[in-house]
Amino acid sequence: MFKPKFIITQKLLGNIKRIAVLIAELNNKSFPNTTFLEMEKTARAISSHSSTSIEGNPLPLTEVKRILKNKPENIRDTEQEVLNYNRALEELNKVTKSSKSYLDIALVLEIQKIVTNKLITSNNNGKLRIEPVFVNDPKLQKTVYWPPDHQDVKRLLAELIKYTKDNKFKIDSLVLAGIFHKQFVIIHPFIDGNGRTARLLTKLLLANVGLNTFNLFSFENYYNQNVTKYFQKVGVFGNCYDIENKIDFTEWLEYFTDGIIDELLRVGTELKTLSITPDTKLESYHEKLLEYIKKHGYINDKLYSALTDRAKATRSLDFQKLINLKVIERFGKGKATYYKLKQ
Repeated sequence: MFKPKFIITQKLLGNIKRIAVLIAELNNKSFPNTTFLEMEKTARAISSHSSTSIEGNPLPLTEVKRILKNKPENIRDTEQEVLNYNRALEELNKVTKSSKSYLDIALVLEIQKIVTNKLITSNNNGKLRIEPVFVNDPKLQKTVYWPPDHQDVKRLLAELIKYTKDNKFKIDSLVLAGIFHKQFVIIHPFIDGNGRTARLLTKLLLANVGLNTFNLFSFENYYNQNVTKYFQKVGVFGNCYDIENKIDFTEWLEYFTDGIIDELLRVGTELKTLSITPDTKLESYHEKLLEYIKKHGYINDKLYSALTDRAKATRSLDFQKLINLKVIERFGKGKATYYKLKQ
């Protein structure tokens, strides 16, 4: 039975608390849909570029964006890899919005099948490995890790999924997502696509943290900034059977949460930058209006007039601007008209 060793250090606890604050700040801010749509495209491109770059894909971010926009027909493997990762992100987005169980073996196989589509043989595409694999260090030119025998892969993966589900409400979601990520890499359940699948499934688990800006989030970007450090933190060295009872997840969890903080700060900064235009900039009276709705659930013109000295005609324009930005929506008619945040 899988029982990972880890300690909630002061650093890890501090990271968890800071992430909670950053998530709350992002979720409590209102931004126009046009801003979110633009950032969704950017985030998918950054994730697709970063995660494939970690595995050695040489395409620059500018080229990745071009490929995702144009989706060429005659493509090389490097381009196929990027398109596959983007498609997997889109599939996971559907999962987060559905009532389907948030993680099971079928989903794991499906994600690996997508990321390795047209890149490996069909007998390894969407299937657990049935042969041994080794992890080599290209710099040292030697094997540094021997994953579990293929006969044990199905059992180990089932234990990891069960552990993740059983502890959903017992262990902090960030810690649980981090443990899943590293243990998945340790199990190395596939011939190819292990890292990409691990990062995608971790992204899914992070969506359960309460991050409404899931589609804007690209934690893979942090790892790609220092790939060597990422491999050192997420990987282990030696024969898995000799070290399985000695593996401590603490240091990895600290690094893992550092990366989430880094990405949340990037998202927050970019949201502010993209949202400030003449058409989207919210003035102090707009903010007062929105704060009132957040506190009381709704607002009408009479209530708004008590918050500001703006004339009735300009108040109407204020409501219309927020409606156009898809921040609020109108209910009722005539004197019974009221406004609520758009869901």
